Amino acid sequence: MYHVLSAHQFDRIQLDQLFRMADIMEYNAKNGGTNLLQGKIMAALFFEPSTRTRFSFESAMMRLSGSVISTENATQFSSAIKGETLEDSIRVISSYADVIVLRHNEEGAAKRAAQVAGVPVINAGDGSGEHPTQSLLDLYTIQKELGAIDGLKVAMVGDLTYGRTVHSLSYMLAKYEKVTVYFVSPENCPIPEKVKAYLDERGVTYFEETDLEKVSGEVDVLYMTRIQKERFPSGEEYLKAAGKYVINQEIVDGMKPNAIILHPLPRAGEILPEVDGDARAAYFRQATNGVYIRMALLAYCLKEQQLERDLEALAEVLK
Repeated sequence: MYHVLSAHQFDRIQLDQLFRMADIMEYNAKNGGTNLLQGKIMAALFFEPSTRTRFSFESAMMRLSGSVISTENATQFSSAIKGETLEDSIRVISSYADVIVLRHNEEGAAKRAAQVAGVPVINAGDGSGEHPTQSLLDLYTIQKELGAIDGLKVAMVGDLTYGRTVHSLSYMLAKYEKVTVYFVSPENCPIPEKVKAYLDERGVTYFEETDLEKVSGEVDVLYMTRIQKERFPSGEEYLKAAGKYVINQEIVDGMKPNAIILHPLPRAGEILPEVDGDARAAYFRQATNGVYIRMALLAYCLKEQQLERDLEALAEVLK
């Protein structure tokens, strides 16, 4: 695991290792951190706005005793505004840092960066393409909350055409056994054909639906997403989808007692605050888990061989 570019690159063995390491990282984070990456530098290069992803990566690096250099609006506050290509920026930044965390508005940007980088590149979201680290923390949260992923029923709700988080999560879920996925979306932003083709190839059962109430009481995981105004081709298309799905207490009351509600955040009215106090509302716990899984990812990218040797020993110490 050198670059982290896509959900496709992970297998079950790697996922199990990452989740075990994330458990250890949670223990470390709550007990003063660890010096595992002392002397290492992470460059956070964000061409799109971000709060949780950028802060959780920076927090993760600092809890590993590493250092951070960053820009939160690289479109305006980097040499991109002068016409520098992404490739040239990455070549230069590679000489400043040991790992680059990149968010970009163009699909495929992370892959382009990895082709010229001299250090690991981690995809923190590329346009409407993928967001693999979000799907990792989503899976990790599901496992922590429900104890297993095999056999679950998962509904993904909202903007499924441009929602990169649901694309990556769909690819990840395909690695597990007997998972059923319900894609619930407005008619003008359905799940892309390429995602369905991937699930078909792997024999994953899925259904497409426009009525949230038909599936909310059937699933173990309700994965809500916002309707992303900034990605729709026009304001008219956005208004066709905006406000169509809202989770209120009435919908939650109809869910399974042990089901969970997830959301990659930020929310924009699709989950009412009245739901926040319900035990099934796991989205803030989900955001917290982002620090631990990203600590594990950074450690694997920069210390993989050492971690392979030490993982079992660390697990024994923490028993």
